[in-house]
Amino acid sequence: MKSAIEELEKMLDSMKIETAEELEEFRINFLSKKGKLADLVQQFRSVPPAKKKEFGKPLNELKNKFDAFFTESQKLFNSTSSEDTSFDFNLPLNAREYGSLHPIKIVESKIYDIFHSMGFDLREGPEIEDDWHNFTALNFEEEHPARDMQDTFFVGKKVLRTHTSSVQIREMENGKPPFRIVMPGRVFRNEAISSRSNCFFHQIEGLYIDKNVSFADLKYTLYSFVQQFFGEETKVRFRSSYFPFTEPSAEMDIWAGTDTEDARRLTKGTGWLEVMGCGMVHPNVLTNCNIDTEEYSGFAFGMGIDRMTMLKYNIGDIRDLFNNDTRFLKQFSGQL
Repeated sequence: MKSAIEELEKMLDSMKIETAEELEEFRINFLSKKGKLADLVQQFRSVPPAKKKEFGKPLNELKNKFDAFFTESQKLFNSTSSEDTSFDFNLPLNAREYGSLHPIKIVESKIYDIFHSMGFDLREGPEIEDDWHNFTALNFEEEHPARDMQDTFFVGKKVLRTHTSSVQIREMENGKPPFRIVMPGRVFRNEAISSRSNCFFHQIEGLYIDKNVSFADLKYTLYSFVQQFFGEETKVRFRSSYFPFTEPSAEMDIWAGTDTEDARRLTKGTGWLEVMGCGMVHPNVLTNCNIDTEEYSGFAFGMGIDRMTMLKYNIGDIRDLFNNDTRFLKQFSGQL
């Protein structure tokens, strides 16, 4: 074994490669699966265990020397073959077309930047969830309609998450208050696809848990967000609503107007468009996460990033966001 290693090393020391054909011949004879190095490795496998340490190190060093020799020789021939004198350097340069972020990602980043400026951190979670994190811990009753096959995609005993609220549960289970976090992600619901809805879409949810948190804190936070996202003159209203995981619950609308046909269609003639749901975290949810409801309270909110994108850029059909039409996507090149 030792003499075979020394013989190959001498052959390598005297080796001279002058053409690309010789380099390929070298690769086949020494580095291929049927080459001399492969034969030597095969011999090494039959060496008694007591001798493997003696021959293993010089064999590895030999392999590294062959690999380094081949790599250096490749560089030599690649550099010489790349000199193409047939190219006319006087031809005008073709301008490159650069890609851009998807409009949903642009809006998601903008939403996060606004909340980050208020002290919210980013968290993410799995898209395939169990019943506890997606429903039970969030105070969904056993017979709640959202558990039905009409609304939820089931994967065996798991579900494709129907909201990013499941991330709130994971964070509260694994940490201690205070929490001030936002959670973006893709969610899935078994709904008919139309200009206003899809079977999958993107949400971003927020959670703030601390001592003495009130509904006034919630309203001030969301007012501030809307003014930064849509403009300081944006009109906002809160309506009472119901969500299993918040009490009291509300929906927040913004005034989209009735001046245009698109605005009337989008708001169903009312001029108001719902942009998010919100409310004070239900005490049952805090209890499920082992948080003392006598000491802590908090609020949560959630909005559809797709809907916010449509509002931000006046997009009339949600399906345009996912058709991969380059004519549509090029409009957002350079947007931040």
